[in-house]
Amino acid sequence: MVAIPTGFSPQDYLVLEQENTIRHEYRRGLVYAMAGGSDDHSRLSINFLTALNLHLGDGDCQFFSGDVKVNYADDFFYYPDAFVTCDSRDRADRYVKRYPTLIAEVLSPSTAQFDRGEKFQDYQSLGTLAEYVLIAQDEMRVECWRRPEPGAPWQGAVYGVGDRVLLQSIGLEVAISTLYRGVNLT
Repeated sequence: MVAIPTGFSPQDYLVLEQENTIRHEYRRGLVYAMAGGSDDHSRLSINFLTALNLHLGDGDCQFFSGDVKVNYADDFFYYPDAFVTCDSRDRADRYVKRYPTLIAEVLSPSTAQFDRGEKFQDYQSLGTLAEYVLIAQDEMRVECWRRPEPGAPWQGAVYGVGDRVLLQSIGLEVAISTLYRGVNLT
């Protein structure tokens, strides 16, 4: 990720996003252009979103793709590959959500370290976040990081070939093979 070499306020960033066709993420005054994804990245995101859609239906929880931002205070605005919010306060703004329950990122070679490190640390600031999901592109591997209640330590679970992935925060269990349908694992 390469930052645009200028300091931005959160308000400057939001203006930039409204006026630009290229998406950017914001982290503590730095703005980063979003890189394009691979076909496997897209397929994994779609498969994950499809599972969310079929599971959540018309209930109180809503799911979103990488077109809607997640925000915490003036610290960050990120575009997760997928996320779920069950909080009615998130219905007030169509472009920014602040109370997600679950966030998922498909790991890319250029972003995996950031997604596992600083981004996960940032996401932990969100008091409503109960589950963080990392989906590998190069192998059938899904990591789920959970906190049973706000303030509790995060606990990890790793799923691989033949497993069923359990998303405890929304009560969804899905075969890992369903998430990887159509993905070229070489």
